[in-house]
Amino acid sequence: MFNARVALPLCITWLLLSCTTCAFAVPIKTELNKRSITISAGEWPPFLSESLPFEGVVAHLIKDIFSEAGIQANFTFLPWGRAYHDTYNGKYAATAVWMFSKDRVKNYNYSDAVLREKFVFFYKKDNHFEWHNFHDLRGLIIGGGLNYSYGPEFDKAVAEDIFDLSQVSSTEQNFRRLSAGRIDAFAQEINIGYHILNNQLPELAEAITHHPQPILLNNSFLLFPNNAEQSSELLKIFNLHLQQFKQDGRYQAYFKGLEQGDYHPIKP
Repeated sequence: MFNARVALPLCITWLLLSCTTCAFAVPIKTELNKRSITISAGEWPPFLSESLPFEGVVAHLIKDIFSEAGIQANFTFLPWGRAYHDTYNGKYAATAVWMFSKDRVKNYNYSDAVLREKFVFFYKKDNHFEWHNFHDLRGLIIGGGLNYSYGPEFDKAVAEDIFDLSQVSSTEQNFRRLSAGRIDAFAQEINIGYHILNNQLPELAEAITHHPQPILLNNSFLLFPNNAEQSSELLKIFNLHLQQFKQDGRYQAYFKGLEQGDYHPIKP
């Protein structure tokens, strides 16, 4: 993913990175600052999308973090599988963003958490829906995405036939099935769900809400290929500035903007 491959002298790296106090006072400046990098990503609105303002909230955040370090980050959008493999094969400096998987550790180094996802159940407002544990869902038909896991507890409940899981290929299909009464609830990340409802299915939005209890809280990360010489330095730079953004409140401002509609599609 990363095209720049320059290493700092060890003494400078140690002084800037091993001392927390110094690191936060002085941003890392390297020859990488003179370069631009390209990051691969899949379409995942409102977090990542070629068609959204700033290419989505997560792309906006990542670009600004690198910009503060003096590095211009550009995004290339690809099918997810191709983004993963092309990055490892040297075409891109990193790939965004991925949940943790033991299999991926063989090929990539994980950044600190970039995104905190919250998966919830969406349901029709005129239907009574209440749950506190998965046994409360006994006898219900729950909608989900194809080849998707909503966490080990959810998967265990499915394996034990506590409820029926009915999976289709798209969020739009699941919301239409929910509206038509073919499923009782639909598991989806809260921001993704409302983005689809408000921008692609506005005729259904008023009739659908979500239960506040999360199904799953999940972190996603920027991945740096472990076979690229520059990845170690870029990872340190990114984590340092990401931590600064979180400490001074800038990180939270991006997701406040998401709630306020800053990343809605631009209408003609």
